[in-house]
Amino acid sequence: AGLKEFAERGLTGARVDQIAARTRTTKPMIYYHFGSKEKLYAAVMEEAYAGVRSKEQGLHLDDLPPERALQRLVEVTFDHHAANPEHVRLVCVENMERARHITGRPSLVQRNAIAIDTVRNLLERGEREGVFRPGINPWHLHLLITSFCFIRVSNRYTWNAVFEKDLWEKGDVPLQRQVIVEAILRYVKPDA
Repeated sequence: AGLKEFAERGLTGARVDQIAARTRTTKPMIYYHFGSKEKLYAAVMEEAYAGVRSKEQGLHLDDLPPERALQRLVEVTFDHHAANPEHVRLVCVENMERARHITGRPSLVQRNAIAIDTVRNLLERGEREGVFRPGINPWHLHLLITSFCFIRVSNRYTWNAVFEKDLWEKGDVPLQRQVIVEAILRYVKPDA
């Protein structure tokens, strides 16, 4: 309920009484558990990030060959962003806030470090097996994957306005997914 309210209205426009109504609890009870609207917002942000990290960890990428594992990671990232536009909007809101509500939360940092570790382990395994080129920075690869998947959600309406291109056009979505998978797989190849 908090995710929907904060994603729709931002931190300043969100109403705790609306969140309470959606959860069938009371506003005082929410304040009792979280302390403030800002702390509730930070907890919602943490849970939003937890959702994508849980999906990544549930992939069992070590059971797949490196190329297939990387493909699967990109596909799941693409699908997660598409299925969770509220998460994307929430991240946009927090960027407008300059991350002041989530900065300094060790649990958030630890939980998200897993994403880079996942990419790093995958790159190392692919490099050992000779299917990925050496020297790829896992941070850069994560940024590359996330940026494509994120921007097609975050900029959906502006792209439609300035390019007259709906990034969510049903016929084009599978091609977009294929483009990012192919781009990433070509980027990591030894002969790239």
